[in-house]
Order: sequence, then C-alpha cells, then structure tokens
Amino acid sequence: MGGGDKKKKKRTKSKSKKLSGEHALASRYVNEWILHASYASPPPPSAAAAAAAADEFLPPRPLGFPIVSCSSSTPTPSTATGSSPLRPRREGPSPWAQVKVLALTDHDTMDGIPEAMQAALKFGMRIIPGVEISTLYSSREIPGTGEPVHILAYYGTCGPAPYEELDILLSNIRDGRYLRAKNMLLKLNRLRMPVKWETVVKIAGEGVAPGRLHLARAMVEAGHVENLKQAFSKYLYDGGPAYAMGSEPSAETVVQLISRTGGISALAHPWTLKNPVAVIRALKSTGLNAMEVYRSDGKVAGFSELADTYGLLKLGGSDFHGRGGQDESELGSVGLPTASIYEFLKLARPVWSNAMRDILYNFAEDPSEVNLEKMLKFGVRNKLTGYSSSSCVGRDAVDLCLSSWLATHEDIELENIRLKLASNNLVIR
Repeated sequence: MGGGDKKKKKRTKSKSKKLSGEHALASRYVNEWILHASYASPPPPSAAAAAAAADEFLPPRPLGFPIVSCSSSTPTPSTATGSSPLRPRREGPSPWAQVKVLALTDHDTMDGIPEAMQAALKFGMRIIPGVEISTLYSSREIPGTGEPVHILAYYGTCGPAPYEELDILLSNIRDGRYLRAKNMLLKLNRLRMPVKWETVVKIAGEGVAPGRLHLARAMVEAGHVENLKQAFSKYLYDGGPAYAMGSEPSAETVVQLISRTGGISALAHPWTLKNPVAVIRALKSTGLNAMEVYRSDGKVAGFSELADTYGLLKLGGSDFHGRGGQDESELGSVGLPTASIYEFLKLARPVWSNAMRDILYNFAEDPSEVNLEKMLKFGVRNKLTGYSSSSCVGRDAVDLCLSSWLATHEDIELENIRLKLASNNLVIR
C-alpha cells in the first residue's frame, strides 16, 4: 500500500471516529432530556456529524424516542396513554412499548393535554403538548383557490404563552366544524346516503366538535360504506363529493401565531398536498420550522430533499386517530433519527424556555388567581393532590411550576422571578 493510501485511510478513520463521538454527545443530550436530566447546553455537532447520523436511531429500550401524534382521538387521552392500547393489534412486539415521549396533537383542541399528562405519569412517559390546526392555503398566483393544510404546533411543558390568542382561534375553528359537518350531511343526503345529525353528535361525544372521522363512522353504521377507509377514499377526502370547508384561518396566519405563542410549527403530511412546493415555500417565508418527512413506512421520497432545500427540520409521527383496521399505523411505529431529534430539541428548548419565562413574569406582574389558573393549565396541577389555588401563596405556586418545568428546560432567570414575586408580597389576589 502506497504512502498516499495510508494517509487517506488514516484521515477517514479519524473523521469517522470524530463523527461517532459527536453523534454520541447528541444521543446523550437527547436521552438525558427524555429522562428529565439537566443537560443545560447542547453539544454542537457539525453539519457533517448530523448528516452522518441521519440514518442512525437511538437504542429502542429504554431510550426510544418516536414522536407520535394522537389526533382526533377516538380513545380518550388517558386510554391513549393507558394500558389497553398497549396490546399490539398485530402479531409480534408492539412499537408502543418503546414510546417514551408522545406528542399529543388533537385536531383544533388542546383540551386533552392535562388528562394525557396525568395518565403519562403512571408509565414514565413525557407528553409534548401540541395541536394539529386546520388551515387554508390560498395561492396568490391563482386567486379564489384554497387548499386545506394542517399545521402542527409543539409546545413545552408549560404550554402556549399567552394561551388566550390560540384558544380563541381554536374555538372559532371548532365552531366552524359544526357548520361544516352539517354541510357534509346535506351533501351525503343529496348523494342518497342519509345520515342523522343525532348519530354524528353521539359518535363525536359530548362537547366534541364533529369531524370527518365521526361522519365516516356514522356512514359505516348506516350501511352506506363497508369501512372508514372507503368512506374517506370515496366521499370525504379533501375535495370529495361529500367534503365541505369550515372556517379555517390562513396557514400563514397560524404559523405566525404558533411562533408568537412559544411553539414550534411543522407542516403535517405534506405528501397529501396538491402543490407541496408552493405551500412549503410560502410557509417557510412566514416562519415555518419543520415538516413531516418520516412515516411508519420510512422516508417519503422527495420530501427529505424538500426539507433540506428550505432549511426545515425533519419530523414525523404515526398520525394515530384510533380508527382501527390494518391501514392505520401503530402508536410509536415511526422512529426518528437521532440527528432529527437533536436538531428539534436544540431549536425548541430555548423557545419553550422563553414561553415559560413569559408565563412566570406575567404572574409576577399580576399574581391573581386567574393568572395562577392559566399558569397551572398544562401539567403542573397533575403533580398535586388536593391543591387549591386560593390557598396557595405566590412563591409556592411558582415553586411548583419551576419544579415541574425546570427539570427539563434551561435556567430562565429564576432568581429574578423570585425577586419580582417577593416585591408583590407573594399573595395571590
């Protein structure tokens, strides 16, 4: 072997060793975050290291990290994170047994988050509070045209900050779902497939805005279709003969709102869009952070390259809806590369910490019971038994939040917040 070959081999070996070391540091950071350890500053692997790790996955147990979405949940959040769905519907071990972190992203509501966080405590899981928001993208080049686009929002343990603006938007969307569902029933009637409104409402459940899944179940019950897949593929798909629009906001508006409220935005299932490039380009210019690339069957051809082109994080999820059947992915069936998880956390954790800081400073400015309720909305109350906000002084409330939040987030000027509360006499008004 010539001298040049020996030097080349040595350089390759050294580079491989360096990349392996950087990948190990990134894995450690991710794993310690999963296990609630405090690793304040992420190690800075090079772009080459991230690329080299793109197809490497974390060990399946006990440090598996498939981010999964539980949308339009037919099971309640507690059963989705409980014991009964853990049993595999198919032969062989269930991927669900490996899930350590679950992103709950119901359609247009975050009402299930507290229940899910409470249930997850029993299984040593972590919940990423989220929501899948129904939006409409309209091309400027072709006025009057609109395409449904779903935007995922991922928040830290404290949830959105402030929550009110997002809550109003989601409430308006849900109100529009009632009108939308009735319009779809009218279309089904015209197609000579009558479905009773009472049946749809009963299937949806008390206080739940009915969606296409509930209509599909009603169609199956009425005998109009054989199964849910047929209901969607023949009648309820986007633009289908029984499809109707609701009161969805623009996709650009929603991406900006997610950013303002301390969340990370991601484009859901872009492979279903008619013109994904135009949508991705437009949303990137308004602040989109990520897009789904991974499914249970692996990468979707072409979309990883699109994410690279527009500088978007690559995410994925099982998109579990509780529909049942062989065509639905299992919870936890989508594994994300270590590099993708690391890049997500590197972007998300400072954003979530800023949201946490804003929530705590807002309470310090006005330590009222109303603001305390807002602060305890997502998750913290789950750690308390018999807790009453009216009997708790400000320092206790903040300590409870910090003990829950800071175990997994960077330092956020803790002492300054304590001093601010001290100046307000620490009493909830």
